[in-house]
Amino acid sequence: MFGITHFGFFVVAVFLLNVTPGPDTAYIVGRSVAQGRSAGLVSALGISAGCCVHALACAFGLTALLAASATAFTVIKLVGACYLVYLGVRLIFAKSEAKASEPEAGEARAAAPRPLRQLFLSGFWTNVLNPKVVLFFVSFFPQFVSVTSPHKVIAFLTLGVVFVLMSWVWNSFVAWIAGSVTQRFSGKPGIKKWLDRTVGTAFVGLGVKLATTTR
Repeated sequence: MFGITHFGFFVVAVFLLNVTPGPDTAYIVGRSVAQGRSAGLVSALGISAGCCVHALACAFGLTALLAASATAFTVIKLVGACYLVYLGVRLIFAKSEAKASEPEAGEARAAAPRPLRQLFLSGFWTNVLNPKVVLFFVSFFPQFVSVTSPHKVIAFLTLGVVFVLMSWVWNSFVAWIAGSVTQRFSGKPGIKKWLDRTVGTAFVGLGVKLATTTR
């Protein structure tokens, strides 16, 4: 179909890749632990949206061009690393809910929908700005598309849809589990503060690791 080869193996490979812990999993777990189940689910949706960008780029050849440019790779790597470090530092130095003033609490309640939008965008940019995801798409997907197929774009898009859906289901499951466990700690500012600092430190570590990534 559309020149796709070994589709069954592709599905198995994607499943194994999803269940293997990586930066996306760590990010979703971190968000779920720090802010609850909804935050993790929205972050998973944002990451899936980022995967859509990579799938489209791969289908239309942009990813291959980006992967071939050492300068582009370095720029995206550093921007992505700085973004992760920024998110981590914000969590580490976040104020405890117990110390928030009443006006601040009122403003937070009034702007409740906004954090979810920010979480979606954070997940989106965390994925889009990860050069290792770029290299994964450009090296993994072509193995399952026939070089003689006249429908290569459709084949890449089809594989991209399958990949995004499978990843979204798994990431949502991870967010649900992590968020459910975290609910036991709700209403305990001391534990919440410790979790924020732990997750923030993990984000900073991911950013440093990404910054030192080589091809």
